[in-house]
Amino acid sequence: MSARDEILALTQRMGESIIGQKRMIERLLLGLLADGHLLVEGLPGLAKTRAIKSLARNLDAKLSRIQFTPDLLPADITGSEIYYSEGGKGEFRFQQGPLFANLVLADEINRSPAKVQAALLEAMEERQVTVGGTSHPLPPLFLVMATQNPIEQEGTYPLPEAQMDRFLMHLNVGYPEAGAEAKIVRLARSEEASAGKHSGSASEPRLAQDSIFSARTEVHAMQVSEAVEQYIVALVQATREPAAIDADLGQWIQVGVSPRGSIGLDKVARAFGWLQGRDYVMPEDVQSVVHEVFRHRLILSYEAHAARVTADSVIDRLVQKVAVA
Repeated sequence: MSARDEILALTQRMGESIIGQKRMIERLLLGLLADGHLLVEGLPGLAKTRAIKSLARNLDAKLSRIQFTPDLLPADITGSEIYYSEGGKGEFRFQQGPLFANLVLADEINRSPAKVQAALLEAMEERQVTVGGTSHPLPPLFLVMATQNPIEQEGTYPLPEAQMDRFLMHLNVGYPEAGAEAKIVRLARSEEASAGKHSGSASEPRLAQDSIFSARTEVHAMQVSEAVEQYIVALVQATREPAAIDADLGQWIQVGVSPRGSIGLDKVARAFGWLQGRDYVMPEDVQSVVHEVFRHRLILSYEAHAARVTADSVIDRLVQKVAVA
């Protein structure tokens, strides 16, 4: 079985337990293939936690769930040095925190103060944790899925725009359709009826981490033509000089996309094209993922907020105005 077939099989298995959120499953796997982190925003109960748990259940990977709270300290997630005494001698040893996992669910990241957020984001960027002057590398397979609740903003600490830039993608999760809702109810009823019956039984086959690394190698080898490359650059440049292509965009965009945005768009477009079964990237691949890559990197103006213009509508206008090379 090829690496792509294994990833598609993983997608199908996850879809059996996560109904009505096909896009979230796909974007989660895109983040895994592109070796980036995800910021997922949605109302409670929309299977955000269930999604990454399902990924961990079907992948040979360790999962850590961190519930971010106002009293959380950086050492609570990174780990700390503990003093051990044995045989009359004492020494400090590093005790790993929950960040030392393959998949990390940072639940409600905006409920913790800046120091904790900074500790997480530094680990995401550097892929290591430094405690007591010693650096400790994180696992080669390392993905953070941070969640935010769009409601109940009292007592929260919003992520600064410069720190949100470290996330590869920002995914908005909406309600499932009516047909999917009925399937969700039936699935919950089935799981309730079978609870405890399979405890102790052999677990289902899990995808090896080497399969993910093999898939990444193929994604890295994807062909990106000069025309597609220029299209990515044109989209990014349009966010920095929006008035040059559209008067409304010039009023709506205050700060454009950083170079991380162009790098991220290239990586995610390659992963998306690879999932479609191609060895090259098309402009349609770029357009399919540009919303998730740009959504959290655009800073809109006061005029845009006053007119209730969203980042998604701004990106829609960008795609409409920027011509494919």
